[in-house]
Amino acid sequence: MDAKIKNVNGTAISYYEEGTGEPLVLLHGFCGSKDYWARMIPILAEDFRVIAVDLPGHGSSSLPAGELSIEKMAEVIKGAIDELGLDKVSLFGHSLGGYVTLAFAESYEDKLKSFSLVHSTASPDSEEGKKGRDIAAGKIDKEGIESFIDGLVPKLFAPGEKHPKEIQMAKEIGYRTSTEGAKTALKAMKLRADRSHVLKSTKLPVLLVAGDKDQIIPPEKSFAVEGPNIKQVTIKAAGHMSMYEAPEELAQILRRFLKE
Repeated sequence: MDAKIKNVNGTAISYYEEGTGEPLVLLHGFCGSKDYWARMIPILAEDFRVIAVDLPGHGSSSLPAGELSIEKMAEVIKGAIDELGLDKVSLFGHSLGGYVTLAFAESYEDKLKSFSLVHSTASPDSEEGKKGRDIAAGKIDKEGIESFIDGLVPKLFAPGEKHPKEIQMAKEIGYRTSTEGAKTALKAMKLRADRSHVLKSTKLPVLLVAGDKDQIIPPEKSFAVEGPNIKQVTIKAAGHMSMYEAPEELAQILRRFLKE
């Protein structure tokens, strides 16, 4: 796939686009990129216009000027969607991308047909989690991004499952995250708001996807909010990276949700 670039108020946003039909926008997780979705894009593009975006400071997207927050990321994604001339989209966010998706739904709900959190949560960081973000930023400063990624990525996969090739692929993507991009994202995640109210109040169809072996965001955290328009799906033997651990299954879950 050939990457494309849109300029959003001075921020270069890189993305893949494939297929035709209803637009579906995919947002990756922390220290990931649009390449996280590479195995799923061809499957989803059979039925939808799939747009996989690099979040600001990740992949080939630049950082916007000023303080980077989850709200600012959502604003940039909104600008990219506008630049693409899209009226309404279905927005699917993995992990960090899920936090951005919720902020987007809070501020720009009129741009959405539906949305999904994949291995993500509406809850904010705990105090312990916030300390962990600071420790991670210090590790990046001290040891560099590659050492940090080497420690991070294996924990994203289900323990006891064998995914050596996929772990290496995710590491290679992570290595390409700029130090500044990783550190500003850590701070943005640390300071993010509780958006449980967004899930409770939205009238849009919502899909929550969890891995039953996710060590980062376990199912009980993903499914903390319930509602009549919220669909919950658990992927067995998957950790935090079902787009690598079970790409065909995740793609079919997304397709079924969108077609329903």
